[in-house]
Amino acid sequence: MSQKTKAVIFDMDGVICHTNPYHSEAFRIFFGKRGLSPTEKEFAQHMYGKSNKYIFSHFLGRDVVGEEFVALEAEKEGLFREIYADVAEPINGFLSFLDSLKASGFRTGVATSAPFANLDMIMGKLGFGSDMESVLASENVTRHKPDPEVYLTSASNLGVKPDNCVVFEDSFSGVSAALNAGMKVVGVLSSHTQKELPPCHLYIEDYAGLSVEAIEGLLYQKV
Repeated sequence: MSQKTKAVIFDMDGVICHTNPYHSEAFRIFFGKRGLSPTEKEFAQHMYGKSNKYIFSHFLGRDVVGEEFVALEAEKEGLFREIYADVAEPINGFLSFLDSLKASGFRTGVATSAPFANLDMIMGKLGFGSDMESVLASENVTRHKPDPEVYLTSASNLGVKPDNCVVFEDSFSGVSAALNAGMKVVGVLSSHTQKELPPCHLYIEDYAGLSVEAIEGLLYQKV
């Protein structure tokens, strides 16, 4: 397999950074202003890995569309960026693993359900943006995870066939999206247990000790 035909695509929240506790805090403030107090269990079921459109609709109990959605998303994500900007850090071993992938000729991308402003802030803080040949956020797709659109578009951007891509994901909807795209999936157990995710090809707690050879090996497994 030519080095130029291999790719690794990363989700962001819970995969590059352990942001979920800070999203929870931002949502607690956001919903608290509206007299709501979701539990951590409810967040685990209805927030992690979900699009803002789903989250707002679920917790507010109605469809949120158009200008109202744009305004509410800007409010909530602005809260998140205020909270997270000064504490942003990668999951253990991520940056050195990314360096190893690039040294081995992998093309790499990010595919997140978060708005681009969040991704841009985190890439700026951690300095990995120049390593990504494809960068997709919520604004770049019309159908959100578990639909495979964001991963199929990433593969197209990278010039790599879906079955030559390995995706790192941490949520049920994200793993489902990658599997639906016909890709190999590494489940990052930052927010969910192995039992809470669809079956993945490999599971990790973090990137410490993860080898490029292990990822290359996944590409030779049958889906």
